[in-house]
Amino acid sequence: MATLSSSSDTLKYRKPNALQGGRAFVLLALLLVLVALGSSVIGSYSLSSRDWWNVLTAPLESGTPGIVLLQIRLPRLLACILVGSGLALAGSSYQGLFNNPMVSPDILGASAGAGLGAAVGILFGFNIVAIQALSFAGGLLAVLLTWALASGLCRRGDPVLMLVLVGILIGSLFTALISLTKYLADPLNKLPVITFWLLGSFASITTKDVRLAIIPIAVGCIPLLLLRWRLNVLCMGEQEARTLGLNTGVLRFIVIVCATLITAASVSMCGMVGWIGLVVPHLARLVVGPNHKILLPTAAVMGGCFLLLVDDVARTVGALEIPVGVLTALIGAPFFLFLLMRERGSEA
Repeated sequence: MATLSSSSDTLKYRKPNALQGGRAFVLLALLLVLVALGSSVIGSYSLSSRDWWNVLTAPLESGTPGIVLLQIRLPRLLACILVGSGLALAGSSYQGLFNNPMVSPDILGASAGAGLGAAVGILFGFNIVAIQALSFAGGLLAVLLTWALASGLCRRGDPVLMLVLVGILIGSLFTALISLTKYLADPLNKLPVITFWLLGSFASITTKDVRLAIIPIAVGCIPLLLLRWRLNVLCMGEQEARTLGLNTGVLRFIVIVCATLITAASVSMCGMVGWIGLVVPHLARLVVGPNHKILLPTAAVMGGCFLLLVDDVARTVGALEIPVGVLTALIGAPFFLFLLMRERGSEA
């Protein structure tokens, strides 16, 4: 159970000063802008800087380039930035909340619950809005079940450990229900759609999808950014934080609810894209250190940049588009193994 215990030793990274952290954040923000501009002209339909200029100056007369940029690529880029930034921010908050670098936004079952909601919606042939609503509701339901069960079982013992253990249990239960839904689905029509959705992809993102998801993701991100300095106090330990006047129960509730909103909204828009909330916070911590005041916004910028690059690879590396969730898993799994080996080495 080493991965569930408080492992602050693994959070000890180089600590740059505030000026260095601010410079790194500005450079990463500029990099995000450059990556977004580059991603807008990459694809099966080649575009140039002149096409961009024509779209900006005369969008109604830009023809096919305008349709490709404004109706296909721009919503996709915005979705990648929203999902990548949101999941990275949620992951950083979770790791600070539990003082453990091994946790991620889906640890309380939010991703599995959202995936089940989407699978049920597809099984019954609902439209895309209803599928997204069910996905969002499933994510919230999973976390509410986790919270209620953990609250009832933690009369004795560590409440954080109990919350994580119950989250793993609920996540496994909802994953089993997803498998049951796939088993009941029509193998010719519904099953391929469910399977592709769960793999994670931005191929069918529209402007309407972005509009539906931006509100819950923003509602989840803003409180985390405003309260990020309190996570520094919480990382000192439960007793120390209470001694300093921090209401740890309220803070934990806010962080969990906000991270759940972000995760459920992301899954409802593009399917299950994992590992970002685990990998990106560590990369951000290596760059700016463990201070959450600069770590959280830096992780958000790096998350958007990371998912943009992964999506570029997914849609250009082959004749057929590769699901983004597959690529993030190929990157995240070896990185998680590296973390396990690093923690074992620190304990030796």
